[in-house]
Amino acid sequence: MSTLGMFRTGSMAAEPQRSYAPGTVERAALQARLAELAGTRTEMPLVIGGRDVRSGRTVTATMPHDTGHVLGEVHWGGPEEMQEAIDAAAAAWPAWSRLPWEERAAVFLRAAELLAGPWRDTLNAATMLGQSKTAREAEIDAACELCDFLRLNVAYLQQVYREQPDSAPGTWNQLEYRPLEGFVLAVTPFNFTAIAGNLPASPALMGCAVVWKPSESAALAAHFVMRLLQAAGLPDGVINLVHGPGPELVSAALASPHLAGVHFTGSTTAFQSIWRQVGENIGAYRNYPRLVGETGGKDFIVAHPSADPEALVTAVVRGAFEFQGQKCSAASRVFVPESRWASLRAQLADQVAAIPMGDVRDFRNFMGAVINRSAFERHQAAIAEARSAPGHSVLVGGGCDSERGWFVEPTVVVAEDAGSRLLREELFGPVVTVHVYPDRRYPETLELIDRSTPYGLTGAVFATDRAAIALAHDRLRYAAGNFYVNDKPTGAVVGQQPFGGARASGTDDKAGSLWNLIRWVSPRTIKETFVPPRGYRYPFMD
Repeated sequence: MSTLGMFRTGSMAAEPQRSYAPGTVERAALQARLAELAGTRTEMPLVIGGRDVRSGRTVTATMPHDTGHVLGEVHWGGPEEMQEAIDAAAAAWPAWSRLPWEERAAVFLRAAELLAGPWRDTLNAATMLGQSKTAREAEIDAACELCDFLRLNVAYLQQVYREQPDSAPGTWNQLEYRPLEGFVLAVTPFNFTAIAGNLPASPALMGCAVVWKPSESAALAAHFVMRLLQAAGLPDGVINLVHGPGPELVSAALASPHLAGVHFTGSTTAFQSIWRQVGENIGAYRNYPRLVGETGGKDFIVAHPSADPEALVTAVVRGAFEFQGQKCSAASRVFVPESRWASLRAQLADQVAAIPMGDVRDFRNFMGAVINRSAFERHQAAIAEARSAPGHSVLVGGGCDSERGWFVEPTVVVAEDAGSRLLREELFGPVVTVHVYPDRRYPETLELIDRSTPYGLTGAVFATDRAAIALAHDRLRYAAGNFYVNDKPTGAVVGQQPFGGARASGTDDKAGSLWNLIRWVSPRTIKETFVPPRGYRYPFMD
């Protein structure tokens, strides 16, 4: 099929957020869809080569905030189903990889329009019920961010394709962006439906065939993302969905000689394990696999004595406790000058104690439950450590209740020891640790932030003194791939703040940018000479 025009897409403005305020039509519609999904036991099969595959090996999906409420049954795959998915990707690759870019783009642009309209309530409701997100958190994730990924990736694709070399007189140089040979393995986390959709969709947009292994804790949202892509016209086998246990399925995929790349978001330890396995298998692959990963973080807020106290408190509360702190960008450690601590301490204690927590179907709640028992027990242990370890105290919160759901109160810990484990290790939950430093030691505190953890994902500085901001920019240059000035370290918007970090936080390939998309293509240089020479001799030889 030939392309008979240099096609341009329409406006790629960010998807507007809905408020879900009382009395609005959108609130009533979402509540109705929540009730409908909660009252249905959804069967979640694997999808391989466009077919629903029911393995018969099932687990139940439940609500984190109401663990006795079953949302449905998830069919789990194993190595046999993983191989079927790899074979289906191989069968789809020849036609899909050769399809003109605008035909591939149309699938994902249609998916964005379906999501923005008739599918919006379904994806939001599935995310709320399965991952315990509030209506606002689901809206900015499953609706707005995923729409933005689907649309803006098309704009970035065109930007990549427009990058062409110069040509000397009498020649024409072209740079062709070939989809990777083989299949891309997309391994996605529980905490963002947008990431779960983008990680398989972005390589597929560039012409790759994909095998998608979603988190076991976000099966309902993954199920409906796959259904959305099918409704948008995604050809069979381009993206193959395989539910099941991560270590078993990922190892089977990494053993295939046809592995072309890994698109991963999850824990640092899991990504390091993938990297090791790829290294061990490197001689067996047809190509060197592309490894793209966004992993953990120990994200910081540092306040200078000139910081606006009300803005700082708001950033800590929102940055640490939205979605129960289960964001790789969530504020996890806060450094406060002595001169600001007394007032900040009182404001933090009052505001955090008043945070409403419970079932996310009650729109009055700011927080839901943490994702599962493992997360609950990890946070419970950290709070117990804060209560008993010398030099530590719990300022507010600390309660844990698993009677109905995995509820952990928003908790602020104060650590006198700057080397505390709670200031160094990722917890990934609603526990934030504060360290108070002498005002005069602001430069040294910046150095401490930079060197005390292996991560480099997000961070923020609060100050009105420009010299203090400039110093933070310099000293924290590698401490955060997404750095914020007088704002919380969460909430990156596609097309505005490309997201990703380095060090132990990942490969910093910036999801939602051309830097990510170019990882899924293999450039080929083509030179054509219009009138080639007809003799081997050069003038200097005369």
